[in-house]
Amino acid sequence: MLSSKNPVLSTDDPLFDDIRPCRDNEVVSELAKITADPAVVDGLLRFRYPLLSRVAPFILRPLARMKLRAAVSHITNVAQFQDLVADFMRHMIATTTDGVTYEGFDKLDRDRGYLFISNHRDISLDPAFVDMALHENGLRTVRIAIGDNLLKMPAATSLMRLNKSFIVKRSVTSPREKLKELTKLSQYIGLSLREGKSIWIAQREGRAKDGNDRTDATVLKMFHVYGRQLKVPFAEYLRDLNIVPVSISYEFDPGDVAKARELYEKALHGSYHKTPLEDIRSIIDGIKGYKGHVSIVAGEPITGGFETPEELAQLIDRFIYTHYKMYAPTLIAAGAGQNAVSEADRQRFSARMAECPAELKERVLSMYAYPYRNLQALKEADAVKTESD
Repeated sequence: MLSSKNPVLSTDDPLFDDIRPCRDNEVVSELAKITADPAVVDGLLRFRYPLLSRVAPFILRPLARMKLRAAVSHITNVAQFQDLVADFMRHMIATTTDGVTYEGFDKLDRDRGYLFISNHRDISLDPAFVDMALHENGLRTVRIAIGDNLLKMPAATSLMRLNKSFIVKRSVTSPREKLKELTKLSQYIGLSLREGKSIWIAQREGRAKDGNDRTDATVLKMFHVYGRQLKVPFAEYLRDLNIVPVSISYEFDPGDVAKARELYEKALHGSYHKTPLEDIRSIIDGIKGYKGHVSIVAGEPITGGFETPEELAQLIDRFIYTHYKMYAPTLIAAGAGQNAVSEADRQRFSARMAECPAELKERVLSMYAYPYRNLQALKEADAVKTESD
């Protein structure tokens, strides 16, 4: 909280110790936690040696642990760790995509801090692709906002903190504690940007499991909590945050069936209860699953055209809708672009849908079609406005 007697002027303040990312002097100890975690070692064995890991895990575990420690022995700071992550991302892109395109990032200033707000489809890959776009363009990577629902495994927590993630405490229930954590989060984001440290945050809490990308004005109001303490009006404060909208498009979503299953269960039973490690499983499936083509498009900082959170949300949505890549699955699911879709693309999507459980097909189709529907709705609204003007 701000205090005239003891003002918080930096993200290095101890106030943020429970939510901030890892610092360079903590890297070695965090890596030690990861390499000592039995779940990490066993996961590595199952991935690299699926048969042997079941037959003789007691023999392979010490070897895997030694190999893991050797792989990270040279890493002593966050930048070196992120270089390792970049190598991993390049391998992932080469093996699970048909190519990734980055647009707009070359126009950004490397000496400024930006607040990147994107649509949210994949728990870990959305900010990872934004980081890759920045990395490939010689810009500093972002501090990533993650929910505390992802902190179920110590090793996962260490990995995320090493990758410059900071924590959004969604699990807090007390109104007083909620306000306290909201204030701290807003202050951390505001100070980070003032220090030239960029931030990535999703346009809403949680992924758009139904494919309907909509910015939640509540997220934008959260940014202004710190602005109100500084007695700066909403529009003025938000303009100074250098908000950059980002549109992320996956040709194929590795989590499409899992998302549809969750929505189906909610509709059928009124609720859906995640298993303890379900979010971690979603991260793994997203990384390993086939994604087809991927597009990451960044806009210019939003410097005007709004006075309220709702008006700003509309500007962000407009950018995301108009820059979302209408890949074949989206057009096919929406029943559009008959001449723009090849027979090979139709067969690929048909094969994908053939693997989908019958009760989930309509939800999966709707998920892929939603970006097209949102764009058409925007165009129709623009046409009506033009006629009325």
